[in-house]
Amino acid sequence: MQLRWLVPGIGIKRWVLVILAGTTLLGLGLAVYLLDVYRTAPDGWWLPFIKIVALQFMPNRILRAFIFGGLGLVLIGIGITGLNRALLRPFLRPGKDVIDTVAEFRRKEKGPRIVVIGGGTGLTSILRGLKSYSSNITAIVTVADDGGSSGEIRKSIGILPPGDLRNCLAALSNDEEMMTQLFQYRFASGAGLNGHSLGNLLITALTEITGSFEAAISESARVLAVQGSVLPATLKNINLVGEVELAENKTIIQVRGESEISQAGGRVRRVWLDPGNPTSYPPTIQALLNADLILVGPGSLYTSIIANLLVPDLLEAFKASKAYKFYICNIATQRGETDGYTCEDHVRAIEKHAGHRLFDVVLANNRYDHHMPEGTEWVKVCEDDNRYPYYRADFVNVEKPWRHDPSKVAKTIIDLYMERTGPLVSKEEKSSI
Repeated sequence: MQLRWLVPGIGIKRWVLVILAGTTLLGLGLAVYLLDVYRTAPDGWWLPFIKIVALQFMPNRILRAFIFGGLGLVLIGIGITGLNRALLRPFLRPGKDVIDTVAEFRRKEKGPRIVVIGGGTGLTSILRGLKSYSSNITAIVTVADDGGSSGEIRKSIGILPPGDLRNCLAALSNDEEMMTQLFQYRFASGAGLNGHSLGNLLITALTEITGSFEAAISESARVLAVQGSVLPATLKNINLVGEVELAENKTIIQVRGESEISQAGGRVRRVWLDPGNPTSYPPTIQALLNADLILVGPGSLYTSIIANLLVPDLLEAFKASKAYKFYICNIATQRGETDGYTCEDHVRAIEKHAGHRLFDVVLANNRYDHHMPEGTEWVKVCEDDNRYPYYRADFVNVEKPWRHDPSKVAKTIIDLYMERTGPLVSKEEKSSI
């Protein structure tokens, strides 16, 4: 059991060697002193006892050395294990072993730097799967949301909408049990709190206490023990504006507000931000430029994914990044936003707003044997599209087939990344090898 501390990758062996070296020197000094006492001290009642403890009745000195050394190693191992258990016990989840916890932490710490761009339930689903492989995850979230609890807070208090950021923090939390459930708890509409979630209210309160929205997100991440980071695309107060072609009479109207675009009842032609040239949040730019892997999607095509890519310097950093870039296409169409869309239509819409040749590979679902809700269709791949390499696999969540299965998608992403790079380590880790 104690030998498990010596498995590669958990950063223990180097400190065990330091402890052994120090213990050896301490033991050597004590041995020299005792040898001097043993040789110079007069005979007494204690002399036979010392001879027994020193194993002098064994003529082979090498064997005696091995016995003492073995006992010393056993005691050191027991001591290190006991000390670590005592120190780490407050931070261990029930049923988790200390060694397994340390090994898992070190493995994730060496994982690739992954940036995920999106919003809504699609983004949180991917984050839940990816956090099993790396703790170096950054979620970039749009702040154009103007509906629900986030919209109410935005209108009444004037801070950026916290909803998508809150969901991503919960998804990346190390403990998605009581604290995360509390963070996600939504009050009933008749409770005097207008259906707000506790997390939204907490972020709002922290914004006023700390004086900045980004500091509030950072403090919330500490509360939830988040592995990774959640960053807004911009800190500017922006709105998403859309041009929608109505189905009845083909009239093109202009719709203002993220929540209004999908409810306009037509086909979205294009979207843009107002104001149109918001500056990106600097840590967001840094995360993109330092990334090993950038994932776009899944999520609402126009109101989550494209809304992020409309921030000019964020898009430039995305294009300039040397990371591998994967697009994860939605499994199902979204009513009022992507009705009748194929996978190619999704990619084409992104290219129309953000430019061409953005991705190294497109991930698409190829399982269509589940029943879909009314008004929702499978997003399929056209066989004649050769603009991007497509990787098709079963990504369906069997309980909610219109959504991705976090484990399936995360495993596929990591497998594809490893095929291109080798062992699961970041660029920084590789450069130090």
